[in-house]
Amino acid sequence: MAIITNTALTFSSVGNREDLSDQIYNISPKETPFIAAIGKNKATATLHEWQTDSLAAAAANAQLEGDDITSFQAVAPTAKLNNRCQISYKTAIVSGTQDVVDKAGRHREIVYQLLKRSNELKRDLEFVLTNNQAPADGNSTTARQLRPLCGWYSTNKSRGASGADGTTSAAATDGTQRPLTESLVKTVLQACWTSGGNPDLIMVGPFNKTVFSGFTGNATRLDQSEDRKLISTIDVYESDFGAHKIVASRFSRERDCHILDASLWAVSYLRKMQTIDLAKTGDAEKGMVLAEYTLEARNQAGSGIVADLTTS
Repeated sequence: MAIITNTALTFSSVGNREDLSDQIYNISPKETPFIAAIGKNKATATLHEWQTDSLAAAAANAQLEGDDITSFQAVAPTAKLNNRCQISYKTAIVSGTQDVVDKAGRHREIVYQLLKRSNELKRDLEFVLTNNQAPADGNSTTARQLRPLCGWYSTNKSRGASGADGTTSAAATDGTQRPLTESLVKTVLQACWTSGGNPDLIMVGPFNKTVFSGFTGNATRLDQSEDRKLISTIDVYESDFGAHKIVASRFSRERDCHILDASLWAVSYLRKMQTIDLAKTGDAEKGMVLAEYTLEARNQAGSGIVADLTTS
């Protein structure tokens, strides 16, 4: 077939309108399972403090009838813990022209960019809270850094060779990596329960989520033939110490398996996440999204970690 001479074609035409969808597609994940599961609290100073206490060990207790009490048990003081509030923010600047020109998928550019920054900041908070940074008090040239989840475990932990707990001034020391096993998980679960915790959440990276699904406790697979589905995953793991929800985390370290009593953790905000308009100094719109927060480890002995895991 041939094209007749002088036929107007799109290749040489001028004025054809752009076909641009009025949608913007972004698949970057926004799930923050740790923040979603734990409590929320308010901080009132850059050094946030709280107290923990414990009961005396259960013991045989038989007393004389009519006994005249002349001695008393010593009063044990509470323990005071603390964590520094950390500032995290994201910024955006958009020219005045770009903010007002006709655009596909959004009206004002600065509003769209700050909304995007808000989602990015939520991911940053999840990353900071669940990772392994060194705490820092901060000064005029050094940012304050909170003590994160990885740095709090000291009672119930399984670490690889040469691994060590974090402290009030140092991150946890990574040890030799080894595969995640059901035995390791059961050992830490039992230790958490014995210490008084009731772990209800197990948080792992994507690779070790698949490892979890291969545990022998899940040897019986469900075949829903009418739906043509083979269920081969664990979303709830039932141990001798209760039911534990298993979640895959995109932002915690893949080498860590966190076994958590979610009621014993909280994020405390000195300043909740907020959008702030910055001073206009020229032909541009400026803004920031900011949060000032810390991790409140209400009693780390109720949770535990299986650390130093292989990730592939």
